[in-house]
Amino acid sequence: MSDHLLAPYGAVLIASFGGPEGPDEVMPFLRRATAGTSVPEARLAAVAEHYYARGGISPINAANEALRAALADELARRGAPVPVLCGNRNAPPEYADALDAAQQAGARHVVALVTSAFASYSGCRQYREDFAAELAGRDLVLDKVRPFFNHPGFVAANVDAVVAACSELGEVDRVVFVTHSLPLPMAQASGACGPDYTAQHLDVVGLVAQTAGQRLGRTLTWDLAYCSRSGPPRQPWLEPDVNDHLAALAADKVRRVVLVPVGFVCDHMEVVNDLDDEAVATAREHGMTVVRAATVGTHPAFVSGLADLLVERAAAERARAAGTAAPDPARTGALPVRPDRCPADGCRREAGVDPGRPAACTDEAGT
Repeated sequence: MSDHLLAPYGAVLIASFGGPEGPDEVMPFLRRATAGTSVPEARLAAVAEHYYARGGISPINAANEALRAALADELARRGAPVPVLCGNRNAPPEYADALDAAQQAGARHVVALVTSAFASYSGCRQYREDFAAELAGRDLVLDKVRPFFNHPGFVAANVDAVVAACSELGEVDRVVFVTHSLPLPMAQASGACGPDYTAQHLDVVGLVAQTAGQRLGRTLTWDLAYCSRSGPPRQPWLEPDVNDHLAALAADKVRRVVLVPVGFVCDHMEVVNDLDDEAVATAREHGMTVVRAATVGTHPAFVSGLADLLVERAAAERARAAGTAAPDPARTGALPVRPDRCPADGCRREAGVDPGRPAACTDEAGT
C-alpha cells in the first residue's frame, strides 16, 4: 500500500533509550548507557540500586510498548496501517532488531520518532549518529521526525496533566516543572539551529501554566527545575536541582507544590526514582504537600499529535520529491519549530567540538 498518508514511509521506528528487564541486565545496561563518559563504577553501582529496588526492571520498555500499540492503532484508524516498531539505544529490542523487522516487512523508507520532545545532543543528535551507524550497509533510508516540544498535542496533554494534579491538590502555591539536566556546554550548543534546550522548556512550560491556569480560573506561579545530574561536581550542569529548589521554596514558606515531569514522555526511572521517590521525600521533609502530575504517556492528544507529526513529515518528503512547497508545520507557543532535516553541526555535545561521528537526517546527507 503506497498511497497512504505516510507514503513514502513503509514503517515507523519509535526510538528510545531503553532499560533493563531484570537484575542481571542492570549493570550491563548502565555501562552501555555511559560508554565513553567519565562516570565512575561506584556511581553506576549507586544508580543500579534504583533499578534493583524495582526488581531490576525499568518501566520505560512497557511504556514504549504501550505507546507503540496506541500509535499503531491511531495510524491504522487514519488508513495508514504500517508497522510501528520499537528500538532502543541501550537495551533490546535494539535499533538493528527494529530495522531488520522493517526490512522484512518490505519497508525501504523508515521514519523515526524519538521519545524526546526537546532538542539537544542527547535528545536529538546522538540518535541521528546512532541511526547513521546502523544504516551502514543497509538498503534503507531513515528520516527522523523533528523535536516536538511545541507541538499542540504534546502541550495539550501536559495541560491536562497539570489541571488534574492541581485539582487533586486543591490549593496550589507553586507548580514546579522538571526536566533532565544537561552539562552546560551541551545545553548551550543545542541552540545552533534554533532555540536552545532551556529556551524550549521555558516556552512550553509558560504556555502550559498559562493555559492550565485559565482552565482552573486562577494564575499559576511556576518554576523550571532539573533532575538526574550524573556528571562530576566540577562540571557545570543546568540548575537548580529539583531537590535544592524544593528546599529553597520551603524556606520561602511555599507549602503546596505540583511537580510536572515535562521533560519526560513516560514514567521511566528518572521519573519514578528522581521525582516520585527523592523529590517527593525532599518536599515532605520540608513540610510540603506535593502531587506529581502525569507524564503524557498514551494521552489521546499526545498520540494523535505524534500521528500528525508523522503525517507532516511524510507530506514534507513528498513535497521535496515533487519540488513543491511543504505544508506549514503545526506549532504552538512563541518559538519556531526545529527543522526536520538538521544542520550537519546541529546539537553537538558542545560548541566548536567536532562531534566525531556522522549524523543521519541532515541537509547534507539528504536523508
